Amino acid sequence: MKIEHFAINVSEPVPMAAWYGEHLATEIKVKLDDPAQTHFLIDSAGSVMLEIYNHPRVSCPDYATMDHLLLHLAFVSSDPDADAERLMANGASMVERLALDNGSLLIMLRDPWGLAIQLCKRG
Repeated sequence: MKIEHFAINVSEPVPMAAWYGEHLATEIKVKLDDPAQTHFLIDSAGSVMLEIYNHPRVSCPDYATMDHLLLHLAFVSSDPDADAERLMANGASMVERLALDNGSLLIMLRDPWGLAIQLCKRG
């Protein structure tokens, strides 16, 4: 089986969708005119989608207070340091930078809404 999408309830799906499109090369594949302001964002490879919405029936988690190891969204990056600098210049914040013995570089950030995002360059 293949993953089609991963869904998360967020506080501000409209500006978040725009930020992810502008800074993380996602594209809005589907946008629903519903109370939840549902957006399906497809990755640059066109293979996996992230569904973001603000469903009025449930509360939105406080991602900023969650440990980044509990939940994070990982993106492949050919230059994590440069991408991290660019994202931080546009509202993201640094969590940690890990250079692993196998040559991998992992940089954990938080997007402007507190969701942990990881930039991965595997060794």
